[in-house]
Amino acid sequence: MSKRKPSLLLDDIRTSISKIERYIASLDEASFLADEKTIDAVVRNLEIIGEAVKQLPAEFKVQHSAIPWPQIAGLRNRIVHDYAGIDLKLVWNILQTAIPKLAVQIAELK
Repeated sequence: MSKRKPSLLLDDIRTSISKIERYIASLDEASFLADEKTIDAVVRNLEIIGEAVKQLPAEFKVQHSAIPWPQIAGLRNRIVHDYAGIDLKLVWNILQTAIPKLAVQIAELK
């Protein structure tokens, strides 16, 4: 397990969220689902977010329990262990709903 400071892990999360937002900014669902490179880039950044979450100390996650840490880590596990079985429509829904909310929540953490 990494011994990186939570602030650095949060920076990783912020960076990946920013990349995801840039990658999908001009896309609708159909365009996203047809764009293999964007899918790969987005899924990779979701994996990075999940890995950073897994490395955050448990006490940090308890202090900030409004953030759905287990679901974020669970998505990472699904990506890593069942890449071929990823539901891309679900990924699109996560990008449209959960990522913007997570961006706000992470931005509030200093």
